[in-house]
Amino acid sequence: MVGGYAGEILWIDLSTEKIEKTPLEAEFARKFIGGRGLAAKILFDNLPPKINPLSPENLLIFATGVLTGCPAPGANRTVIVTKSPQTGFFLDTYAGGHLGPEIKFAGYDVIVIKGRAKKPIYIQIENDSVLFKDAAHLWGKDCWETETIIKKEAGEDIKVAVIGQAGENLVKYACVSTDYFHQFGRGGAGAVMGSKNLKGVAVRGSKSLHIADPERLKNYLLDKIEWKFTRGPNAELVKDRIKYGTPLTMDFTQAIGILPTRNFQFGQFEEYDKIDGYAFREKIVVADKSCYSCNTPCVKFSVIKEGAYKGLSLEGPEYETNAMLGSNVGNSKLELIVKANEICDRLGLDTISAGNVIGFVMECYEKGILTKKDCDGLELNFGNMDAAFTLMYKIAYREGIGDILAEGVRYAAQKFNKGSEKFAMHVKGMEYPAYEPRGSPAFALLYAIADRGACHRRGWPVIIESKKYKPGTIEGRPQLAKDLYDNRTILHSIGVCDMPYNVAGIDHNDIAQILSAVTGWNITVEELLTVAERVASLIRAFNVREGARRVDDTLAWRTMHEPLPSGPAKGQFISEEMLDSMLDEYYQLRGWDKKTGVPLPETLNKLGLEDVRKELEKHGCF
Repeated sequence: MVGGYAGEILWIDLSTEKIEKTPLEAEFARKFIGGRGLAAKILFDNLPPKINPLSPENLLIFATGVLTGCPAPGANRTVIVTKSPQTGFFLDTYAGGHLGPEIKFAGYDVIVIKGRAKKPIYIQIENDSVLFKDAAHLWGKDCWETETIIKKEAGEDIKVAVIGQAGENLVKYACVSTDYFHQFGRGGAGAVMGSKNLKGVAVRGSKSLHIADPERLKNYLLDKIEWKFTRGPNAELVKDRIKYGTPLTMDFTQAIGILPTRNFQFGQFEEYDKIDGYAFREKIVVADKSCYSCNTPCVKFSVIKEGAYKGLSLEGPEYETNAMLGSNVGNSKLELIVKANEICDRLGLDTISAGNVIGFVMECYEKGILTKKDCDGLELNFGNMDAAFTLMYKIAYREGIGDILAEGVRYAAQKFNKGSEKFAMHVKGMEYPAYEPRGSPAFALLYAIADRGACHRRGWPVIIESKKYKPGTIEGRPQLAKDLYDNRTILHSIGVCDMPYNVAGIDHNDIAQILSAVTGWNITVEELLTVAERVASLIRAFNVREGARRVDDTLAWRTMHEPLPSGPAKGQFISEEMLDSMLDEYYQLRGWDKKTGVPLPETLNKLGLEDVRKELEKHGCF
């Protein structure tokens, strides 16, 4: 096999407890690179359309990128790809830490899991050995407890991915946890694991990875890449990100008025400076930590030093958690954000969706749509975090109102009605993350067109949009969104973290050089961009086959009809005309039909996706 790849795909059938190993063909690998791209093609080719995401037929794919496990910056990412129970469409969800490299060291690029175990199990993979282990004693335990027990049974050095009670109870935004503090957070991958009676996956590997030209790789990293991190134009930003981590983002979003506040009613939080990156660093951060092969230790290890939760410690919170369980629910107390983070991590709840759903319920309560009785006796005013903590447990265990909220904000609005759908903040059923899009047309477009639903991982336009584009206008945004989207597709396919690459300014040429040294192929920037185009249209085709069309590329009612009432973006909103215009231009850039959003047959042919075109023809999608 070429450099960087382990060279094998592991197929596991939980229903029959049979395994199969197939070679990863070089031509296939090069066409889709790895990670998101490779897993998307495996999903498209092997998953029948229109199946229930929580049925045994759904696939749960753990995929690494070509650089995962290699000596390159941030080369630690794993992606889970599946059909989302939250949206019914494509899902890719990522985690750092050490799981991905361990999968590679065990000899696999991709692990594909299907079927449903007859009883709760976990899978233990050690190089060529694959064991199905009883997990009856783990069912009902939280993520931290489960990981600890598996490590005691299989060895402390084993790398583990597990679910908590939210996954067991099929909460539609249940996450998968690894290394205790890293989560495959969005879209309900934890529920897919729970539906398969799969409590965890444990991996240990002792194999090595082949690097085609290690000397070339070393020289490029020590020369070009080291310079960008330490002396390049972004060197000071790198230092800030290392010192403050992702919570530093709050100062950007507050400054330009896109910090979600009280369920996205506002774009600024009056007490943001009590919970921003500077406050975290000063009051609770005690150490900096990094994932595997990362020279940008942006993870902050935090300890509560006083009060009711004194001694509570964890890695984080990250910006998204900080905002969604802080400003979005009207909470300005650091220790309560940390406690909320701990509860979600233990139960296996996505902190973004949890913060969105709780903010929605709080607005319903304050508007009189829900009464105290409706809320099981909870007084769910903004800022009441004790009530929020109780609600998290209700969601994870599907108790009382929690059973409705476990389905997500779209479903909850349909059940509550009374106008609540106007402030149910989601796209395609996935809750908005921690960026108020009315003050950022580029983010609004990225939310609308994101294949997995409202997503902050398809591009981060915050700084470039505020510096180079006129506020409240849409000019240039479709091209910007496409460029950012393609960049992230490349990063998510090669298996690296966004943070060091985007912060330090590691560009496509750098990536091409690194990949060429690792693989032995002559990778060009043009080839990388073609892969990005191919993967975007492939995933779009997956969603089209599932029934998605242009009408699904929309935004929450509030975003499109309520101007922001205050802040730097006061008066801004994304009108239907603005969104339609951006979609027209974006579809044209992609080579998709303007009326339907379906990739044109000639686009698929040009990208080498003739088999995908034939599949869409078979299902009458054109």
